[in-house]
Amino acid sequence: MVETVIRTRTERGPVQNALLALLSERPRHGYELRELFGAALEGHWELNSGQIYSSLDRLARDGLVVEEGIERGGGPDKRLWTLTDAGREALANWFGSPVPRDYRLRDELYLKLMLALGTAPKTARQVLWVQRRELFRELHDLTARRNKLDPRRQLARILLLDSAIMHTEAELRWLEMVEARLDDIWEQPPPMPPPRRRGRPRKAPEA
Repeated sequence: MVETVIRTRTERGPVQNALLALLSERPRHGYELRELFGAALEGHWELNSGQIYSSLDRLARDGLVVEEGIERGGGPDKRLWTLTDAGREALANWFGSPVPRDYRLRDELYLKLMLALGTAPKTARQVLWVQRRELFRELHDLTARRNKLDPRRQLARILLLDSAIMHTEAELRWLEMVEARLDDIWEQPPPMPPPRRRGRPRKAPEA
């Protein structure tokens, strides 16, 4: 059961799962979905129309949403979408499963630092200094934006910015740790791919 939930979640991206959540309330058209998605993330994550409609097409192919009808108004006709029973089940699985955070192990800064140590060691500290300067700029910006918000009306957005501030502070501490041990890292052998056997693999004996 757990494997099924994880497999279902990983086959869909966060945008598609978010559309399922928005459609769980009532049928909606693509433009409304785009506006609601942007509002939920306070404008920090915007989607274009192409992303919305390609996601809806994928969900429809998977049997999770269906077109319910047409909304006619002053402008162009708009297709209304609604969840299927399978879509509601997929949404429940998404809400009931953890969000993977392994993206931190595919970190561009770490990759840049390792390559600098291996190809141009003198630039490794520069990589750290440049990143630290950018993180301090981001921290100042995030803190200023957070302090402008009213906790009586914008608490959810404050908590989102608090999360960003804490992650930025943690990365600054990590940079200090790396710089303090940079020489030790440089003295260690660089990571290398495992050796490969030469020649053709042996054939399995015939039964």
